[in-house]
Amino acid sequence: MLLSEVAILAVKKNTILVPDHSLVPKHEIMTKKEALEVLEKFHCTPTELPLIFANDPAIISLGVKPGDMIKITRKSATAGESLYYRYVVEV
Repeated sequence: MLLSEVAILAVKKNTILVPDHSLVPKHEIMTKKEALEVLEKFHCTPTELPLIFANDPAIISLGVKPGDMIKITRKSATAGESLYYRYVVEV
């Protein structure tokens, strides 16, 4: 689904796109190099990470595909920012 299709879908349903909501943390697609560094750091495989569906409303506008890794940056009262990683899978 293209970004323009998502925007049209949002207008048709009279809703706000989820990634634009103030309570949704920042989601980014990681490069292959970044993903490998994270996997080495945590000594795991992609499928051992928490999973996120490719059609999740928070990432659908990023143009993700199964096999991508997502970095989620959340604000934290104690740490300032905390990073979370998800592996994109098909529904």
